Amino acid sequence: MDDRHLEDIIGNLLRAGVLLAAAVVLIGGVLYLMQHHAERASYHAFAFEGSNVTTLPGILRSASHLSSEGLIQFGLLLLIATPVARVAMAVAGFYLEKDHLYVWVSLIVLGILLFSLLHAS
Repeated sequence: MDDRHLEDIIGNLLRAGVLLAAAVVLIGGVLYLMQHHAERASYHAFAFEGSNVTTLPGILRSASHLSSEGLIQFGLLLLIATPVARVAMAVAGFYLEKDHLYVWVSLIVLGILLFSLLHAS
């Protein structure tokens, strides 16, 4: 595998990830508007209602049931996962190219990304 081929694969991965995330969010948004189009919005006070789309298992469960909120959240998760998948693909590509320095650098970046995503509050 050469650098050009790796760049093409990573570019296609990024395009596919963003397009898939946008499509899922769009579908969720259209469903949400279809379900809530007649509701009147109240902007006087913000009251967060407990929702099952604030945790990863809740988002996955809600999206699997085609809930509009779950699909929107799942699309956003796909968008967040796209650059993480890009770094993971870079690790694999650099490994195949036998470029050990960049494998280690990419692994460090991947570790930082995963740590920050898993320990965010």
